[in-house]
Amino acid sequence: MRVRGSWRERSKVERVELQSRITLRFIHWFLLLGWSATPLLFAFRHDPVAYALGLALLLVGVLQCLLAPRHVGAALDQYLGRGAVPRREQIAAAVLVGLGLALVTALFAVDALDGVKDGAAVLLLPMLFVPVPFGFAYMLTVPPRAALRRWVAASVVMGGVFALAGATTGQAVGGAAMLAVAGPFCMMTARCSGWNLSVMLESERARETKARLAVAEERLRFGRDLHDVMGRNLSVVALKSELAVQLARRGKTEAAVEQMIEVQRIAQESQKEVRDVVRGYRQADLAVELAGAQGVLNAAGITCTVTGSAAGLPSDVQAALAWVVRETTTNVLRHGDAKACRVELATGDEGVVLTVENDGAGDVVATGRGSGLAGLRERLAAVDGTLESGAVRKGVFRVRVSVPVTGLVDEAAPRKQEAAR
Repeated sequence: MRVRGSWRERSKVERVELQSRITLRFIHWFLLLGWSATPLLFAFRHDPVAYALGLALLLVGVLQCLLAPRHVGAALDQYLGRGAVPRREQIAAAVLVGLGLALVTALFAVDALDGVKDGAAVLLLPMLFVPVPFGFAYMLTVPPRAALRRWVAASVVMGGVFALAGATTGQAVGGAAMLAVAGPFCMMTARCSGWNLSVMLESERARETKARLAVAEERLRFGRDLHDVMGRNLSVVALKSELAVQLARRGKTEAAVEQMIEVQRIAQESQKEVRDVVRGYRQADLAVELAGAQGVLNAAGITCTVTGSAAGLPSDVQAALAWVVRETTTNVLRHGDAKACRVELATGDEGVVLTVENDGAGDVVATGRGSGLAGLRERLAAVDGTLESGAVRKGVFRVRVSVPVTGLVDEAAPRKQEAAR
């Protein structure tokens, strides 16, 4: 996945991933303050041992919050298929969970909350927090059913440990229940976030695949046109050349010359047709190209709006502008990360103006000196057209083509005059 700097430079999927990672990074601190720090700081009886165990439990919670971003981030990468969680981070997180549960068990053993109102309930809250930092990563790296089965089994075992440490039956059952509840909480929080992100990434990859397929389809179309022109003509050239050879061997020189003259005519016609294909003039229809560009871009996930009509334009002008639409559409698909594209065709007394604008330029400063744009300028020169291209503002690239055509009337003029009245 691309690494971007600012928020504006990121794609929608990158923004969602960043938001998910930030949420998973800081949620542990909120849970520590709400479920562990606040109850323990204000609920202990005045006893040095109880205070020491409580502060040790808080310290373990802080260490868990410090380790969790790297551990959970690596687990998210593993869930998305980008790598594996380092072994040392898994071990460190598991050790901290074990240490936290041992401290909670010791608090039960010394009756740290003896005499405190609702002391048992207060002690159950830290037990809900202790497994969460580890649980987020665990639920991302282990299949759901296996993870939940193991989680429930560990909760039952810890309930027995609490009972052996001196907790009452209610406290032991409550502790096991708290640990068991933490598992589904981690599953819904971490794994659902990872699943949503994976679906969005898959959709993004599908959109990029559609864009590549659209470009490939355009190349195939060009290949078919070239094959239609050259395949038939070359076959005729080969047959007539062979016939000319046979006639020459039989002494029929004049007939052989006639066949070679025909071969020369076909070759010259083929050259003209190939030039027409390369220049985009063969069966070029501006209206068809505008509709095709809108369909291809929309299929690739790029919102495309087309305004204006090609009606009334000379055929040579339509052919030149059709090639501009085709070339710029291909550039939008192949370069940048556009979300929207606007194609506007405006006609007036002085001529026709075609504007193609997209928001996928990023921070790349386009100079408009590419070979594709240079080829467009050569084709537009045949109809006295001009082309301007470049970034008009941050992230927005525009190609503007102007062709002087006399006798055209602005189609929007009647509507503008009516609005002025």
